[in-house]
Amino acid sequence: MRIDPSDLATFLAIARHKSFRAAATELGVSASALSHALRNIEERLDLRLVNRTTRSVALTEAGELLFARISPAFRDIDDALEDLNNFRGKPAGTLRFTAARQSAQLVLLPIVTRFLKAFPDISVEIMINDALIDMVAAGFDAGVRFGETIAADMIAVPIGPRHRFAVVGSPAYFKTHKPPVTPHDLKDLPCIRYRFTSGAIYRWEFERGGIEVDIDVAGPLTLNDQDLMVDAALDGAGLAYVFEAQVEALIAKRKLVRVLADWCPAYPGFFLYYPSRRQLPAALRAFVDFSRGSP
Repeated sequence: MRIDPSDLATFLAIARHKSFRAAATELGVSASALSHALRNIEERLDLRLVNRTTRSVALTEAGELLFARISPAFRDIDDALEDLNNFRGKPAGTLRFTAARQSAQLVLLPIVTRFLKAFPDISVEIMINDALIDMVAAGFDAGVRFGETIAADMIAVPIGPRHRFAVVGSPAYFKTHKPPVTPHDLKDLPCIRYRFTSGAIYRWEFERGGIEVDIDVAGPLTLNDQDLMVDAALDGAGLAYVFEAQVEALIAKRKLVRVLADWCPAYPGFFLYYPSRRQLPAALRAFVDFSRGSP
């Protein structure tokens, strides 16, 4: 029985993505070729590592054990190769980011596009995922999230400008509903609710003069995408609680009306986070330094 490092890299890609198609894309091969390669590995080991169905890929107990044991070793190899970047004149390689849609849209992507112009030898991949994931196990270098959702064992640095939320509704909506004066007035108004990937409903948060209020709003429509919430507000479905940057232009054009602005202060916003490591990969260090100097 002989298992090469390339065989283990194949297995790791499948284990990280839980998808033959996604792993094949990462490795630059076809999904059928990857499936055939895994079958050969399993035959040589005389063990099933992955359970496959037409809809899902899941590791067996043996597969979970192998994944847990070899992942740190491959990260050490990656770190050793990254150390060689110190001998280059400039950083190079690929950075993989995970981010929720709004954090990528409002903060990460604008910085990345400028970063790529400054570092032409670095490429970037951004994967949108609103769920909290094991970033290291999934093969990501860094992520962008709200500060309160970041695991304690991660290093987090502020990224991008401060942000505010905005409560908005369409002009047609306010023809039949009285504008709220305080957050408590929202309890009597139809609102567009937001559901997290975890299943929890977001409670709208407000603060003024040191007084903090969070409201469990009600309404006939619940969504899990803030862009759809803006669309629904434009159609008069209810009040929406979204990022100010998403609706500034619509407010200026009077397509949406803002209320409770004095209850929506600016806050630090998003954070770039990454694992605590002996030494950052050169490309990630370059991005961290670049993002600190970006507005």
